Amino acid sequence: MAKLRHCCTVLLLLFTSVSAHSDFFTSIGHMTDLLFVERDLVSSLKDYVRAEEDKLQRIKRWADRLDALSTAGSQDPEGFLGHPVNAFKLIKRLNTEWAELESLVLTDVSDAFVSNLTIQRQHFPNDDDQTGAAKALMRLQDTYKLDTETISSGRLTGSSSVATTSSVLTVEDCYDLGKVAYSDVDYYHTELWMAQALKQLEQGEESSVVDAIAILDYLSYSVYQQGELERALAFTKKLLELDPSHQRANGNLKYFEYQLSKQKKLEVDDNDEERRMWKENRGRRDDYLPERKQYEKLCRGEGVRMTPRRQSRLFCRYYDNGRHPRFVIGPLKQEDEWDSPHIVRYHDIVSDRDMEKVKELAKPRLRRATVHDPQTGTLTTAHYRVSKSAWLGAYEHPVVDKINRRIEDITGLDVGTAEDLQVANYGVGGQYEPHFDFGRKDEPDAFEELGTGNRIATWLLYMSDVQAGGATVFTDIGAAVQPKKGSAVFWFNLYPSGEGDYRTRHAACPVLLGNKWVSNKWMHERGQEFRRRCDLHWTD
Repeated sequence: MAKLRHCCTVLLLLFTSVSAHSDFFTSIGHMTDLLFVERDLVSSLKDYVRAEEDKLQRIKRWADRLDALSTAGSQDPEGFLGHPVNAFKLIKRLNTEWAELESLVLTDVSDAFVSNLTIQRQHFPNDDDQTGAAKALMRLQDTYKLDTETISSGRLTGSSSVATTSSVLTVEDCYDLGKVAYSDVDYYHTELWMAQALKQLEQGEESSVVDAIAILDYLSYSVYQQGELERALAFTKKLLELDPSHQRANGNLKYFEYQLSKQKKLEVDDNDEERRMWKENRGRRDDYLPERKQYEKLCRGEGVRMTPRRQSRLFCRYYDNGRHPRFVIGPLKQEDEWDSPHIVRYHDIVSDRDMEKVKELAKPRLRRATVHDPQTGTLTTAHYRVSKSAWLGAYEHPVVDKINRRIEDITGLDVGTAEDLQVANYGVGGQYEPHFDFGRKDEPDAFEELGTGNRIATWLLYMSDVQAGGATVFTDIGAAVQPKKGSAVFWFNLYPSGEGDYRTRHAACPVLLGNKWVSNKWMHERGQEFRRRCDLHWTD
């Protein structure tokens, strides 16, 4: 009964843990903990295996000894039992020793492992996390124009040879990615990943879970949904060669042949505008951003409008902010990233030690990042912002207060009315699509609850280097700023007149390889009256 209660408790914990959290994949900071959890579980699993092997060895010794005794006795049963010692030992074995053996066989050595697994299971990712991670891979695939072979082999830009040997996708992995796309009615990616799974299977990779029949079933339907009847028919015929009795494939064969003959009679133009647009957008949702192409090009390093003339206007300098007492002896290293709007970078602003402390403070609080909803005026999660963030007040730790004071000294703006320091961690495919930091005219209630006016400026501190991807891009002006640990980028969101500068529309590109930590400080209008004077005529 006790064992039954234990099993019920285990099952209850396993089922309730499914909804214990969400969006694990959005934070590398959290996923590093999962690596250590898994390492602990592997160690526990090995202990369990050793215990089972020890138990089996003991049972084997029992079996060998009893086999020898029973063999000796069965050759001359009466003579054997005629010896009083043999008779006594037989009775003893059957009365006592077999009971001991039964107890040994029934001993469950898995309790420690199951208990550890139950405790750790509450921290595991769930189905939503796995689906999110799959979609993140496909997002990276689109943004950086990666083919399935590159992703499957693990040969991403900037990856080491060590990572490549272990970072490969199996047939089952590719198949699962295709199924996620299929469930999302994304037939474009369904085709790509099912084709990759089939390719790896045909190249000799073995799989005990997935076969060519299942893959071809998805392939034929996904290409049919994209209007490619001839290819759908070819995949169906290939499936039927492997399984002539496949009921759905036989039905599809007749249907596809009928539709193809009908199409040829009507002489349907395969390059009609609707299909051309569909292929161009690669089956994206209806909320596809018109500027996504520009955004993704900038993320790939294409389309950056850095002309020789503009480059000639950008300089590096030592900066003391008008002989500020803190910088007279030790001026800052300031670099122009863009001329108009003026975007500057400050190098070596925060020490590694302080950045690690900020991460340490933020990590336990990291939650799915939110955005301001102009319709409701509240903060909400959105599919176009994939990261985890936490807010740190100056009063919480001297390091946070120190960073706030440094921002004020460098920018000359009052941080007393600024928002708390926001710390964000971008995980697998982490991104933030094009947006404005300031509230527009169609958002009259933006930041009203703060009572400090609009966001006048943005301070963005990079707290990690990123191996590939993760740039901050400005889609309107065609600028791209690369992450560099310990450096901060600063720009004004509003003109001195208080009007929003729409050229500051920017985005965080998906992280292709690595771990991206940033912290943001948004300064507001109130308190800046004598620090950045209003100018109704000046606009840049």
